[in-house]
Amino acid sequence: MVSGDLSAVMAVQTEAYGDGFIEGVEVIAARLEAAPETAWVAEDGYGVCAYLVGYPSMEGRMTSLGGLFRVAPVADCLYLHDLAVSPRAAGRRVGPSLVRKALGFAQDARLKSSTLVSVQASRAFWLRQGFCVAMPDAEESAKLDSYPGDAVYMARRLGP
Repeated sequence: MVSGDLSAVMAVQTEAYGDGFIEGVEVIAARLEAAPETAWVAEDGYGVCAYLVGYPSMEGRMTSLGGLFRVAPVADCLYLHDLAVSPRAAGRRVGPSLVRKALGFAQDARLKSSTLVSVQASRAFWLRQGFCVAMPDAEESAKLDSYPGDAVYMARRLGP
């Protein structure tokens, strides 16, 4: 992802997410600036059709909806904050492809895990990607309340 992708990323976000989940372009731009190496887009013949943004973090930490990324100076995990796929790309395995890209980055960086917050009934998708439900501490768990509906923290171990 580069700054020139932001308007297309916002369009995909609007197509993919329900009410209460839209994060402003200024938030996405600040996240891209904070962790450009962990922001990816997928393109088709019409342009950006999906994106995934995350950041190097510490296991057990998460970002509230609309919150800014706090990149850990010494990270042990890759936190995946936002995966969105345009309906026009549905069924083409674009989401899993972006997840594989991110997990490859995390493994190359020798991070021990990847974590995320599952929203909008996406738990089954994340389970298929090798993630399982995990329990952060009480302070971090309170951030789940910033997400509409059923939000659950998930983690996946990487490497041996």
